[in-house]
Amino acid sequence: MTNQTYVDDLRTSASKHLIPHFTKSKDWAANRWPIIVEGDGCFVFDDQGRKYLDGLSGLFCVNLGYGRDDLVAAAANQMKKLSFAPNWKEAHPSAIEASASIAAVTPGDLNRTFFVNSGSEAVEAAIKFARQYFWANGEPWRRRIITRHLAYHGTTMGALSATALPRIKRPFEPMLDGFSHISNSMALTGVDDPVLVEEHLRLLEEEIIVLDPSSIALLIAEPIQNSGGAITPPAGYWSGLRRLCDKYGILLLADEVITGFGRLGSFFGVESMGVIPDMVTFAKGATSGYVPLGGLIVRDALASKLFEAAPSFTHGSTFGAHPVATAVLNANVAAISNEGILDNVKDLQNLLSKELTRLRENHICAYQLRGSGFLWALELAADSENMRPFTPSQSEEVLGEVVPAALDEAGLIVRPDDRGGTMLVISPPLVANEEIIGQLCERLDTVLSKVDRFCESLSKRKEG
Repeated sequence: MTNQTYVDDLRTSASKHLIPHFTKSKDWAANRWPIIVEGDGCFVFDDQGRKYLDGLSGLFCVNLGYGRDDLVAAAANQMKKLSFAPNWKEAHPSAIEASASIAAVTPGDLNRTFFVNSGSEAVEAAIKFARQYFWANGEPWRRRIITRHLAYHGTTMGALSATALPRIKRPFEPMLDGFSHISNSMALTGVDDPVLVEEHLRLLEEEIIVLDPSSIALLIAEPIQNSGGAITPPAGYWSGLRRLCDKYGILLLADEVITGFGRLGSFFGVESMGVIPDMVTFAKGATSGYVPLGGLIVRDALASKLFEAAPSFTHGSTFGAHPVATAVLNANVAAISNEGILDNVKDLQNLLSKELTRLRENHICAYQLRGSGFLWALELAADSENMRPFTPSQSEEVLGEVVPAALDEAGLIVRPDDRGGTMLVISPPLVANEEIIGQLCERLDTVLSKVDRFCESLSKRKEG
C-alpha cells in the first residue's frame, strides 16, 4: 500500500495545482476520485492498494494491457539512441518504419501517414487535409464537413466543430463555419433487411442534397460510433456511405481513434465493413496508450494529387512523429501481429456478447445491448420491459451516484455515459482471456443488481 501521508499530500497538491479533464468540479473538490498508481495486465491498483479490473482499457487505449516490457524497452532504447527529432524537412528511422508498419496493415492503398499526438489532432489534420485538397485542386468552395448526430470527434476547435454534442460545445460557441450534422445509424440497430438499409441511405442522401453536395469536402464517420452507445451499423451501411461519397465527389473519413489497432478484431474496424475510405484517423490503441500518438492515413492518389497541386500540406506540429512514440507504435504493431491479438478478439467476442446478453436479460434496468468485438454499450432504463427510460434527473442520479459507488465496490472500471441515453460502455483490453471476461461480467452483474434496486425504489416512490 502506498504511504498514506504521501497520498494525502498528493490529494492536497492535486486540488491546488492540477486541472482535471472532463471531471465535475464538485467531485474534484470532494476528492471523489481514485489515484491510480500501478497497472498489471488487465488490472490497475489505486493508492489504497485496491485492485480494479479495467473494463475500459484506460480510455479505449491500453489494448495490450499494463506492464508490457517490450513496449517499455522500445521507448527506453529509442530515448537512448535519439530522444527527439522533428519531422520537418527531415525524417528519422522510427517514423519511417512506423509509416511502413501502418501501410502493411491498412486496407487498399491507404499508405501515407501524417503523425500527430492525439485523436483530436488527427481529426483536425483530416479536416485541414480535405479543405486544402479541394482548394489546391480548383474547388475552394468545397469546405463543408459533415458528421453524424451524437458523434464525438475531439476537443480542438476544428474537431469540436465536427462533434455533434451541443452540450460540450456550448461554452465555446460560436463554432467554426462550415460544419453540419446528418443522421447516424441508430435507427438501423438490429436491422438485417437490405431494403430498410437502402431506405435509410436514401434519406441520408436527401439530407446531403439539402446541404448542397458540391459544397461538401468530407464526411466523417466511425465504424462503430462510440458516443450514443456503440452504435453498430448493419451490413451494407458503410458500402452505402462509400457509394454516396463517390457519387458526389466527397471524401470519406473513417475515424478509428477508438476502433483502430484491433478493437473490432481487425487492425482497422472499417476492414470488416468491406470498404476502403479515403482517409483514416487513429490514436489511443496505436501505442496501447504507453505514449501519446495519433495520425491521419491517406490514400496514395489523394496524397499525390495534393502534392502535385500544392507545394506542401500546410500543417505540422513540433512533436508529430516523435521518435519515442513511433518506436512504441512499431513494437505495438509487432506484438499485435505476433501474439495473435486479433484472433483473440475474434475468438472471444461471441463469449463477451453472450455474457453481456445474459446480463441484459436478467436485469430489469438493462434495456439494449449494442456493439462488436471488444466494444460494447449497455443502455439502461427505469423499466426495460415496458421501455420506460430514466428521467434526466434519474439518469443523473444513476450515472453520478448509484453506478460509481457500485463500480467502486465491485472493483470494476467501465464508463458511465449519458451522451444519447443512460449507458455503461464496456471495452476491455484486447489481451483479456475467458477468465477476465468472466470476472468482468460477474462484477458488472453486481453493479446492475444495484441499479435494479434503484429502479425498484423508483416504483415505490411513485406508489407512495
